[in-house]
Amino acid sequence: MNHPYEIIDRLPTVQEHQALWEAVGWGSVNTEMTKESLARSLYGVVAVHQGKTVGMGRIVGDGAMYFYIQDVAVLPEHQGNGIGARIIERVMEFIAERRFPNGVAFAGLFASEGKDKFYEKYGFQDYSPGMTGMFKVLDK
Repeated sequence: MNHPYEIIDRLPTVQEHQALWEAVGWGSVNTEMTKESLARSLYGVVAVHQGKTVGMGRIVGDGAMYFYIQDVAVLPEHQGNGIGARIIERVMEFIAERRFPNGVAFAGLFASEGKDKFYEKYGFQDYSPGMTGMFKVLDK
């Protein structure tokens, strides 16, 4: 089957990241900070359609035990075509290939509002109240 979308193992460029970030409504992003953040990623994947990057996903973490899935985004006009699924499948393949041999790997993420059911299809679950995902934003 010939897919109209190609999944490529590479990080998005700063400009691609910014365009996707803003297109999905995550606000604006400091591109100097993004450049540094992307450079420190463990892995990245992009979805390309007719030469244009229309989706992305990446992993940050220690590369052995902890893997955090970050920035999974697909341009709104391309959502519903299985791109997000292909991105998550490739990201999970990377984790399975790279985790410490015979060790346990923890893959985490924060789902955007309304997207939790999508991630549940890939085995992600809410562990509350026993465990609660938390974060703090340092912006000042």
